Amino acid sequence: MTSFPLLSSIILCPFLGMLFILFFSKNDHLTKSIALISSLFSLFFAGLIYLSFDKNIAGFQLQEINSLIKALNCNFHLGIDGISLFFVILTAILTPICILASWNSIKFRVKEYMIAFLLLETLVLGVFSSLDFLLFYLFFEAMLIPMFLLIGIWGGENRVYAAIKFFLFTLAGSLFLLIAVIYIYQNTNHEFNIINLYNLVPKFSSLEQNLLWFAFFASFAVKVPMWPFHTWLPDAHVQAPTAGSVILAGILLKMGAYGFLRFSLPMLPEASHHYAEFIFVLSAIAVIYASIVAFAQTDMKKLIAYSSIAHMGFVTMGIFTFNQQAIEGALFQMVSHGIVSAALFLCVGVLYDRMHTKEISKYGGVVSKMPKFAFFFLVFTMASIGLPGTSGFVGEMLVIVGTYQVSHLYAALAATSLVLGAIYMLWLYKRVMFGKVTNDEVNNLSDITTREIILLSPLLVLTIILGIYPNIITDVFHVSVVNLIGK
Repeated sequence: MTSFPLLSSIILCPFLGMLFILFFSKNDHLTKSIALISSLFSLFFAGLIYLSFDKNIAGFQLQEINSLIKALNCNFHLGIDGISLFFVILTAILTPICILASWNSIKFRVKEYMIAFLLLETLVLGVFSSLDFLLFYLFFEAMLIPMFLLIGIWGGENRVYAAIKFFLFTLAGSLFLLIAVIYIYQNTNHEFNIINLYNLVPKFSSLEQNLLWFAFFASFAVKVPMWPFHTWLPDAHVQAPTAGSVILAGILLKMGAYGFLRFSLPMLPEASHHYAEFIFVLSAIAVIYASIVAFAQTDMKKLIAYSSIAHMGFVTMGIFTFNQQAIEGALFQMVSHGIVSAALFLCVGVLYDRMHTKEISKYGGVVSKMPKFAFFFLVFTMASIGLPGTSGFVGEMLVIVGTYQVSHLYAALAATSLVLGAIYMLWLYKRVMFGKVTNDEVNNLSDITTREIILLSPLLVLTIILGIYPNIITDVFHVSVVNLIGK
């Protein structure tokens, strides 16, 4: 136990900020300021959590337990290990960036927008910190509400369609998770404590494990999203406001893969081994199919959305190898993708704020008018491709090397995305940045502002630092990964 409730504090900061805005904010500027300050407090506590974390301990640290629903034996039980630490930190980093990205672009219902965003941060931090299964489910499910509102109210022309599709897909998957939670509760003497469940659930029969595994799979695969449950993602990205796309790609997509690591592998090891090749097949299809479809896109956001599906295919393949290198690569890829994809969507947002279109054909020759922006966009494009020296290279290489030790075929199939990814990302960069200026509006473009540089610079620094010195994070989750494989 910790003497100071760091995890409660980091969750409470955005929640209190939300309440302050709800009851005391009188104008848009004050609303945005309160939202930014509360998210920066969360970032401050994330730094304290990182400094307080002992990388040599495999178990959960900074635990806090308080009774929540006594009749159900449900506790407000929080704790993190090396697997969850960096998702808490990544959430704390991206939220203030999202609020700054929305500073000028959100013109109406600013108060409601900031409330939704702070509520989303509260719930996401709860997901990655929960050590009570029912508490995890409550956070996991409630997260749909603010994201639904962000897409449905502040999104594009087809925002309602995209929001409903997002909500129905994820809700349908989560219902299977609820059934699994109830079944486990009833058959483990009313236990929700995740640490205790790691010892109790693996004792279930093979049939029970298989059924529970598919219930978990139905929920987590939609969140990743894995092929063929991916169709909600491109629509959600295209219609979401820029900050919504950033938090969706940077954080929310990681919840599904996190669910596999937190529940499927340690609780249902036999079933996870048994269905590993099933996951390999779906992951390989996602990597190749999404890469090919990305090349056919005419909308920048939709292209990057399909790129995310391909990159997350790497993640799910690495997780189910039960190989230390591949799992560490999958974790690294999740963190890297959270940074790089967030940055790419921010770059699209920079262009959209000026041109009010995401169509690739409307651009061309932008580098002559926005040289500073072109530099940022180039670095993040190269990171998405997996260029050595960037964070994108490390995770993909670890996954391929680890998967190769399990299956030469699936490693080779995964590696094809390195070539395909280079094709569609370089094609995107060439079409937007180079060539002749064919649109008169491009001639009127102005380079990125100081605020936009502040948004992109931290992500650029992280992309390079993690590419050059990945041990900053791999050393932290190494012990937890070894412990996971040993369960």
